[in-house]
Amino acid sequence: MNNLTGTIPSILGNLSELTNLCLYQNQISGPVPPSITKLRKLQRLSLFGNQLSGSLPQEFANLTNLNFVNLADNQFVGRLPPDICIGGMLTVLSAYGNHFEGPIPRSLRNCTSLGRLSLEWNQLEGDIYTELNGTFPNIIRMVLNDNRLYGELPPALGGCQNMTWLHLSGNRISGRIPIELGRLSKLEKLDLSFNRLVGEIPVELTRLPSLFNLTLRGNGLYGRIPSELVRLSKLSFLDLSSNNFSGYIPDELGGCTKMSYLSLSNNALSGSIPPRLGSLVNLQISLDLSRNFLSGDIPPQLGSLTKLEILNLSHNNLSGSVWSLLGSMRSLSSVDLSNNNLEGPLPDTAFFRNAPTSWFVRNKGLCGQVKGLPSCNNDPPSMVIHNGKKGRKANTILVIVSPLLAVLVLITSILACTWMGARRATHPEEQENVPTDVFSIWNFDGNLAYEEIIEATGNFHEGYCIGRGSYGSVYRAELATGQVVAVKKLHLLESEAAADEECFRNEIRALSEVRHRNIVKLYGFCSSSQCMFLVYDYMERGSLASILRDENMSIEFTWDRRISTVKDVAHALSYMHHDCMAPVVHRDLSSNNILLDKDFRVCISDFGTARLLKPDSSYWTELAGTYGYIAPGTYIYPS
Repeated sequence: MNNLTGTIPSILGNLSELTNLCLYQNQISGPVPPSITKLRKLQRLSLFGNQLSGSLPQEFANLTNLNFVNLADNQFVGRLPPDICIGGMLTVLSAYGNHFEGPIPRSLRNCTSLGRLSLEWNQLEGDIYTELNGTFPNIIRMVLNDNRLYGELPPALGGCQNMTWLHLSGNRISGRIPIELGRLSKLEKLDLSFNRLVGEIPVELTRLPSLFNLTLRGNGLYGRIPSELVRLSKLSFLDLSSNNFSGYIPDELGGCTKMSYLSLSNNALSGSIPPRLGSLVNLQISLDLSRNFLSGDIPPQLGSLTKLEILNLSHNNLSGSVWSLLGSMRSLSSVDLSNNNLEGPLPDTAFFRNAPTSWFVRNKGLCGQVKGLPSCNNDPPSMVIHNGKKGRKANTILVIVSPLLAVLVLITSILACTWMGARRATHPEEQENVPTDVFSIWNFDGNLAYEEIIEATGNFHEGYCIGRGSYGSVYRAELATGQVVAVKKLHLLESEAAADEECFRNEIRALSEVRHRNIVKLYGFCSSSQCMFLVYDYMERGSLASILRDENMSIEFTWDRRISTVKDVAHALSYMHHDCMAPVVHRDLSSNNILLDKDFRVCISDFGTARLLKPDSSYWTELAGTYGYIAPGTYIYPS
C-alpha cells in the first residue's frame, strides 16, 4: 500500500532467492511478466487490489513452494494456471473480482493442503461435479459464487469436515442438494441461491450444529419447509424465497430464537401465519412472507417483534385489522401490506403519515392519515364503532377502565418500593458486599449472573482479553449455553473513580435508549464496589481499525463491503441524532469503535463519552474522546 504505479518489471524474475512478493493495494497496471515463474522459491504471491490485466503466465508448475496466492480485484483475463497447486503446498488461492474464464485449475482437485478457495465474481465455467469431485480435507472456505459453473453438486463435498463456508450462488448448478452435506459438522454458512436446484430440502441439513446462515433463494426447490429446522440452534439467517415450497409455514420456526432474518416470499405457501413467529424476538433485519397464499388475520403476537425493521406481508389473502400490531413495532423502517384484504385504521404516527401509498394499496378497508387512503372519520383507533349506542358504551368502558389501571399501577409501584426499602434495611451488608446480578436490558437470559461471567472470563484473566481502551478492557466470554459475549470491564482507579463511574453510567444510559441493528447490543451490566462491567453482543471480526491493519483480514474486506460499512455507520448516526427520543451524540466515533461481525455487519460501540441531548439544552460541551480526533457530533448538531 505505497501508491506504486507503472508495471511489474521483468527483472524481478532474476531474484532467485525471493520467497515473498507482495505488491497488493497499489495502482500497478499491465500484465504479470512470465519471468515470475522463474522464482522457484516463491512461497507468497500477493497482487490483489491493483489494475493488473492480461493473461497470467501458465508455467506455474515451476513454483512448487507456493502456499499463498492472492490475485483478487484486478482485471485479469484468460485462464487460471492449471498447475497452480502442483507442489501440493497451496493453502490460499484468492482470485475473485477478475475476468477469468475456463475451468477451475485441475491441480486443485487433489490439493489436500488447500484451506481457502475464493474464485467468485469471474466467468469460470465447467461441470462442477467434475471440478470439485476431489479431496479437500483442510478446506475451510469455498467461495465460487457468480460464475458459470453447471452440473450437479458432488457428494464428495460432504467429506470436507473442516468446511465452515460453502458459497456457490449465482451459477447454473442443477439436480438435488446432496444429503452428504449434512455431514459438514462445522459448516456455518451455506449459500446455494440463484441456481437451478430441484427437490426437497434434505432433512440432513437440519442436523448441522454450527449453521447460522442458510440461503437457498431463487431455485426450483419444492415440498414442505421442514419443521426440523428448529434443530439449528444457531440459525440467524434463513432465506428460502423464490422457490416452489408449498403447505403451511411450520409453527416450529418460532423456536429458532436467534433468527434475525427470515424470508419465505414468492412461494406457494398457504394457511395462516403461525402466532409463534412472534417468539422470534431477535428478528431484526427483515420478515418477508410476501407473494404466497396466506390467509386469515395477522396474529397480534407479531407485535412482539419490537426490533424488526422490515416487514413485508404483501400479495397474500390476509384479513383483519393491523392497528394494534403495527403500533407496537417501533423499529420499523419499511412496511408493505399491499394486495391483501386488510381493514381498519393505521397508527397515527409520523412514520405512517409519511409512508408511501404503495405500502397499503389494494386492501379492502385500510384507512388513516396516509396519502391516498380514506380518512377513518376520527373514530378511536382501537375499535370500530358500528352505531351510536355501541360507540357510547365502548367509550364509557375506556373512561372507567383507564383510571382503574392507573390506580392499580400506582399501588403496585408503592408496594414494590416499600418491599425493596425494607429488604435493604434488613440486609444492608448484602448491598455492600455482594455484586449485583447482571440486569437484563435486551431480553437476554435472565439467569445470567455475576458468577457465570467471572467463570467464563477466568476472573478476567489476561488469556481472555481481546482488547484494551482508555476506560477498560474487553474480554471474550463463552457462557454455559454456548453463546459468546463480550464483557467490558472498567478500570477502577481511585484517582479516576468518579470519571469511570460517569463513563459507565453514560454507556448504560445511551445504549438503553437506542435499538438499532448497527448499534452494539447491550445485554446487561454489573455495578458494585468490587467491579463494574457491561455485557455486549460479541463481534467476531473485531474493530474496523484491526481489519484494515491485517492483510489477511483485509482481503475479504472488499470495496462493496467497505461502502456498506460507511452506509451502516451513517444509518446508525442518523438514528442516534434524529430518531431517538433524546438524541444521542457519540463524541468519540473512530475506526477503533466500529465493530464488525462474521457477516461484516457493522455496529458502533464505546458509548462511554456519549451524551444524551435534551431538546431545550445547549449543545456546546467540553471536548471528549480519543486524543487527536474530534467527532463532528461533538461541536455541531443539526437542528
